[in-house]
Amino acid sequence: MRILNFGSLNIDHVYHVDHFARPGETIAAHSFELFPGGKGLNQSIALARAGAAIYHAGKLGHDGEMLKEILDKNRVNTDYLEKADEVCGHALIQVTNQGENSIIIYGGSNKTITEDFVDSVIRDFGREDMVLIQNEVSCIGYIARKCAERGMRIAFNPSPLDEELLKSFPFELVSLFVVNEIEGHGLTGKEETHEILDALMIKYPDSAVVLTLGNRGAVYRDKAHTYTHGTYDVEVVDTTAAGDTFTGYFLGCLSAGNSIPECLRKASVASSLAVSREGASSSIPTMDEVDKALHTLRYNPYKG
Repeated sequence: MRILNFGSLNIDHVYHVDHFARPGETIAAHSFELFPGGKGLNQSIALARAGAAIYHAGKLGHDGEMLKEILDKNRVNTDYLEKADEVCGHALIQVTNQGENSIIIYGGSNKTITEDFVDSVIRDFGREDMVLIQNEVSCIGYIARKCAERGMRIAFNPSPLDEELLKSFPFELVSLFVVNEIEGHGLTGKEETHEILDALMIKYPDSAVVLTLGNRGAVYRDKAHTYTHGTYDVEVVDTTAAGDTFTGYFLGCLSAGNSIPECLRKASVASSLAVSREGASSSIPTMDEVDKALHTLRYNPYKG
């Protein structure tokens, strides 16, 4: 199974701070770094490192050659990248001493994806393939509808979640939701884990859901099965790419034919390794690192 990722391509501006800046407050950063990023790019790299056949489709700003280079270096197919007359998307990321992050995103070239561009890409894909979508590029509703018409499975990570997405996206077409607690609450209005899962399955009974719960683990639910998995002991340095790493590894393992419990297991280890390192895409582990960590990291049971 090939995976087509209509994903964002960002340049991350990372500031290390004691605490997040409050309204009206000016604070000094300890350090500043530039990293390649964007949920789309991070998830494509995680997919590639998990061994998936991943094709990245998107619009690249005139300042984004480094982003194409890192995708190429990680064996992500970039045949479906186009240049846009715009700067790349970028993110302003505050990272605290505890490794927590706060992120502001500017869409840039990611918001120049058109229906014609989508049509030119998806004509090469069909029912044996999966499309991955996040909410950092334009035309995502059109992407979902056209991919569904071609019989493709649709994996959706609805981040960032906003009112426009809730009003206009065809959620009923989604094969697999990958959401965290905040996104799960935004989609359902529910707070508790079981309530979020129950509500999503009632609204979208033909879909499957992966709900990530931070340091409490993750849970998978479809109409017939529920699987849970805990976390692993690591020192948290930077949580920026935790969710993207989990998403990429889960889908990558799924595309390789792994069972759902094994997909959860490897995705959980991969995201644990990612938070123990600095940066976004640079923190994503290889499959060799994940396989080794499976036998060395201490496991913490699921706490849903």
